[in-house]
Amino acid sequence: DLSFGVGIDLVVALPVSWLPLVSDFSRFARRSGDAFWGTYIGYFIANTWFYALGAILMLALKLSDPFDLIPAIAALGGGWLALAIILVDETDNAFANIYSTTVSAKTIAPRLPFRATAITIGGLAAILAALLPLADYEWFLLLIGSIFVPLFGVLAADYFIVRRRQYEVAELYREHGAYWYAGGINWAGIAAWATGVVVYQWITRMLPNLGATIPALLVALAAYL
Repeated sequence: DLSFGVGIDLVVALPVSWLPLVSDFSRFARRSGDAFWGTYIGYFIANTWFYALGAILMLALKLSDPFDLIPAIAALGGGWLALAIILVDETDNAFANIYSTTVSAKTIAPRLPFRATAITIGGLAAILAALLPLADYEWFLLLIGSIFVPLFGVLAADYFIVRRRQYEVAELYREHGAYWYAGGINWAGIAAWATGVVVYQWITRMLPNLGATIPALLVALAAYL
């Protein structure tokens, strides 16, 4: 059985992994208020609703193992149709993940061709999806949680505290601009992020009841400051 702390880490890991994708689209907003409310309505409320829906389904079907949920839905009248609709609907998630990963890759290496990079990433993702066992999905969620939670601790420290919510947007896109740091890499940010990753992984293994999300976020934030 999972501890309460690990349960919280798993619940947080999935939505936090989508935050880079949220940024990929919200950066085109004309006003900060539009970006905030669009994200809040389309992301926070939707995530809360779907988590609640999953919990209600588990309770209504009296299931204790989440991997029993799909067979239980399939056994219902019209269940296979519902699963087929979900499968088709999930294709937009695959597109969004590939798009976001491609944008991130081009941020690191701007000269990469967009189309070829997207096709390559999509092919690698398809291979991994076919080979990785679904039953081991828990470790994957904890892995991406350990990557993204400290990352946003660093970003929160830089944006809210160090720069007091003031970024020169044009400089973000300019080579050798104000945010170029050392050859385009902020080594202080990398070090603080890596520290948070280590703390997250250590807690999930040694102190799972504590929960790694908040400690790793705070450690990364404090380390960057």
